[in-house]
Amino acid sequence: MKNQVPDHIAIIMDGNGRWAKKRGLPRTLGHREGAASLRKVITHAAELGVKYLTVYAFSTENWKRSQEEVSALMFLFKSYIKNEEKNIMKNNIRFMVSGRTDNVSPTLLKAIHQLEEKSSKNTGLTFNIAFNYGGRAEIIDAVNKVIKSGAENITEEEFGKYLYNNLPDPELLIRTSGEMRISNFLLWQIAYSEIYITDTLWPDFDEAELEKAIENFNKRDRRFGGAK
Repeated sequence: MKNQVPDHIAIIMDGNGRWAKKRGLPRTLGHREGAASLRKVITHAAELGVKYLTVYAFSTENWKRSQEEVSALMFLFKSYIKNEEKNIMKNNIRFMVSGRTDNVSPTLLKAIHQLEEKSSKNTGLTFNIAFNYGGRAEIIDAVNKVIKSGAENITEEEFGKYLYNNLPDPELLIRTSGEMRISNFLLWQIAYSEIYITDTLWPDFDEAELEKAIENFNKRDRRFGGAK
């Protein structure tokens, strides 16, 4: 692939439920297929030279879903961490989670922190999962950290240090399933991100779809507010 590859790609993984509904399957099976797609995308992103990959896995609003679906998602996430640990370490991937810890079970938090610590010295792709995450919540939490620190008159660059994980801003934001909204994702960080919307449902998003998004990104004229 000859296109310039963005250092940081963010993805709103949407469409698991619709993928399952189209096939007469339970929503939970759609989420399982979505996890399989994520595995492909992580591997290919690393192969292409992407340095940071942030995916939206569970929002602060997703707690409003049925108890059955929420429980299934919690179980799936914990299983994902356990099953992917070997691949993450083998492929030199650094694992991170961005989000609040409220309502997250102690056993799941322990699994998250253990893999974060174990992979902290890995130097390949940084894989960041936005889990129990909301963009507004992140900004509010950052503001409260600033107040607590006693800092005054901080710059935009300094404010970024108070966000959940101080990663570079994404150059490319991908949303699957054709929805035209941000859904409270990385509100601070995507100020100048290029946005790519595809009708492809997340479980059908694969290596070729990722390359198509990057190819589209390379056709953009990024001016960051400047004149052409």
